[in-house]
Amino acid sequence: MLLFFFFVALAGSVCPEEVKPKNIFILAGQSNMAGRGGLNTPKWDGKIPFESNPNPNILQLTLNKSWVQAHEPLHVEIDYNKTVGIGPGLPFANAILAKDPSFGVIGLVPCAKGATKIKQWALGTRLYKRLVERTKASLQSGGKIQALIWYQGESDTNKKADAESYKSRLEKLFQDFRRDLNSPDLPIIMVAIASAEGPALMETVREAQLSINLNNVKCIDAKGSHFNTDKLHLDTASQVLLGQKLADTFLSTFSH
Repeated sequence: MLLFFFFVALAGSVCPEEVKPKNIFILAGQSNMAGRGGLNTPKWDGKIPFESNPNPNILQLTLNKSWVQAHEPLHVEIDYNKTVGIGPGLPFANAILAKDPSFGVIGLVPCAKGATKIKQWALGTRLYKRLVERTKASLQSGGKIQALIWYQGESDTNKKADAESYKSRLEKLFQDFRRDLNSPDLPIIMVAIASAEGPALMETVREAQLSINLNNVKCIDAKGSHFNTDKLHLDTASQVLLGQKLADTFLSTFSH
């Protein structure tokens, strides 16, 4: 019971004025980015793995765009009307700091929304506007955007037309986002899906993701992950592993 109240208090604690993120990461996509680890029933099991533990050097941007110490479930305010669990964001940030303790304070910007298709993220849509708005708000305290982390595509496997247009829509999204941030070389790490709402079209979307050929875009593969009983969402252990893979990819490819 005391541990429960500790996390409730921690969740509401605004960071002191002097603690601001130096290195900012944007987390976007659909439910596997928002996190469903620990959801084998309608409720999250509340289990927080060691790799997702709070760290005073890891912050998150809240719904009202203030910085607080990051805590699970990271997307609970942003992925509204959904039950949210463990995602890759905190394991990713903790892994970076474990491998490079001098990296500096990390700011995570949750933007993912479950059950969304790529066309719902296109320029001019509500989700795109929120993505850009939250990203720009995160820069107000003087940090630098280090990368966009993108994990989405499971909902584009229901219809052939969506699967076949996935690559062009994704490339345009990345180009539009970079242009709106005036950052043509912004690093992007994306995840190739390993589950699908329409399994027959999963490989079409995966091939699109794995063949993206834009500058400073790196794709890692979620294949081999383990899932909740729904066989669609990564379980907690696989979310932790994914976060660590994302950290390794960032540090080996984009960190100087």
